[in-house]
Amino acid sequence: MRIRILAGTFVLGAACALIATNAISQQHDHDHDNGHAHDHDGAAGHDQDMPSEEEMMQLWMEVAAPGEQHAKLGYFVGDWDTVTRMWMAPGQPPAEETGTATMEWDFGKRFIHQQYDSTMMGMPYHGGGLTGYDNYKKKWVSVWASNMGTNISYMEGTIDQTGKVWSYFGSMDEWMTGEHDKTVKYVTRITGKDTFLFEIHDLAIVPGETKVIEIQYTRKK
Repeated sequence: MRIRILAGTFVLGAACALIATNAISQQHDHDHDNGHAHDHDGAAGHDQDMPSEEEMMQLWMEVAAPGEQHAKLGYFVGDWDTVTRMWMAPGQPPAEETGTATMEWDFGKRFIHQQYDSTMMGMPYHGGGLTGYDNYKKKWVSVWASNMGTNISYMEGTIDQTGKVWSYFGSMDEWMTGEHDKTVKYVTRITGKDTFLFEIHDLAIVPGETKVIEIQYTRKK
């Protein structure tokens, strides 16, 4: 199945590149047929600005290929034990839940696919997501969904100079308070050879500590 998906993606991308090439070529021919090329110098300049089919294919391959940034995600591949801490009210100790997570490469080492199982307020929690690096946007990207809702969370971010801290920003709908698209910050911190933290910060909490959820990951031996 995965081979079919990857093959389909390649075919679709190639088709898009070919369609774009044909569209540019047809528009160029149309402009000449209708007298839009007023002089030889202008037409020559227009031709020089147009990327060739080979150049477009090269650009597509550069945008689509996994690279140095994607390789950084290799640290997270494996099986993990987790401890989740949730701060339900200011000044109160967090509620704690234990769980497990599995992370593996997907889509030709372009994304890390996480499957996460724990409990939340005594109920089974199952979540999953993809994390990768968007070569075109030059940003880290991630999506998440779970059995606790019908929404998909999307976030974009950057990595710090140490290469160990990722900071993402996204939006969240808070149905308990009627809020829509509330800005949320997500932070992933590598804290050791086999440990990392994932934090969720509610930036609407002013003043005070913004961290509302923390998940400690420890690699299984």
